[in-house]
Amino acid sequence: MNQLEQLKQCTVVVADTGNFQQLTQFKPQDATTNPSLILKAVQLPEYRPLLVDMARQWQGKSLEEVTDRLLVRFGCEILSVVPGRVSTEVDARLSFNTQATLARAERLIELYQAAGIHTDRVLIKIAATWEGIEAARLLEMRGIHTNLTLLFSKVQAVACGQAKVCLISPFVGRIYDWYKKQAGAQWDEAAMSGANDPGVRSVRAIYEYYKHFGITTEVMGASFRSTGQIVALAGCDLLTIAPELLAQLSQSQAPVQRALDAQQARSLNLHAEHYDEAGFRYALNADAMATEKLAEGIRAFAADAIKLEQLIEAA
Repeated sequence: MNQLEQLKQCTVVVADTGNFQQLTQFKPQDATTNPSLILKAVQLPEYRPLLVDMARQWQGKSLEEVTDRLLVRFGCEILSVVPGRVSTEVDARLSFNTQATLARAERLIELYQAAGIHTDRVLIKIAATWEGIEAARLLEMRGIHTNLTLLFSKVQAVACGQAKVCLISPFVGRIYDWYKKQAGAQWDEAAMSGANDPGVRSVRAIYEYYKHFGITTEVMGASFRSTGQIVALAGCDLLTIAPELLAQLSQSQAPVQRALDAQQARSLNLHAEHYDEAGFRYALNADAMATEKLAEGIRAFAADAIKLEQLIEAA
């Protein structure tokens, strides 16, 4: 049994891609997308006609609406391949605007419904800012499920749990990147791998906190740099994995052992935390890595959203 098959026995495997033609190979349960992945996909020859078709079909509509329709089109194609859910992201430029995030999320859901997709099969991805988490709280109350992304700290995770969001995507690789860059020549790759990887440690701490206190929000590790990081989180609720790493897992016969265990987490001696807005902002500000990576991630997704709009305009 290869590593991917072993992993599927204790974790829900999710594909992190906009390239829906790759999905049948790995048979993931769910799939996630983001502006960068969709931008990458529409620049491939096989997806270019889809972009052109959507741009021409909805000519005269606002760029925002055409972009949303393109995202939903990709989501529908993905849902024709995977049995579970797809995550579709709200424009990162709205990350600090609760009401605008709500409006865009509701439009995405309406577009999915118009395409015959049940809301239970869609997760609206929102950056885990205070405003984003508040928008997610309100959306969950309306029966619209959310995936809080660009999550780099336990502070963000605790606030998401308070908001009763459906799922969070704590980023592993980007945390690893930050600590490796900070350490420079002092970085010891062997000593900081596996269970000691700072990104892996962050997700484990969040998972244990949620399971210890009975928080129902699902934890989906994301943003991996290696199969070692993935294997070190075997047992996490879900893991969203890029096709390149799915391929590596499917080609390895090395053993995969459950690394995260909900039962063990319940026996830990942990203290409950709670954040209001001021407390959240202060605690996040105190975490240099999370502050920097959240800001950087929003900027990058916003830049790719603009590039996607430019491709639509030029189509």
